[in-house]
Amino acid sequence: MECITWFAPILPGKLEEWKALDAEMNGPRREEHARSRKRMGVVREVASLMQTPQGDFVCLFHEAEDLAKAFQTLAASDDPYDVWFREHLVSVHGLTAEMLQGPPPAEVFFEYRDAGGAA
Repeated sequence: MECITWFAPILPGKLEEWKALDAEMNGPRREEHARSRKRMGVVREVASLMQTPQGDFVCLFHEAEDLAKAFQTLAASDDPYDVWFREHLVSVHGLTAEMLQGPPPAEVFFEYRDAGGAA
């Protein structure tokens, strides 16, 4: 299993749109989001808001068997939910489908895992 943490900017003036997107994914579109992540092979996803003097960011954690394949699946999907989600990636974060075609958008440099502890 692979995991990665990364962040994306929330473009200036888009914080309320990001919060509305999050509320929709956690509310009326929760099942569609779960189906999307299953198609991608994502088993865990965490999004946190980080507000800094340099601006607002969403901090993300993704876990999947194959992260590159997961991002490529989202980038190429014609599922209506995935299309809707990608539209928001562009408008809220400035991220395009082309940016998701390659390897995950961050590189892991260090990871600690307690081999004897519970997950």
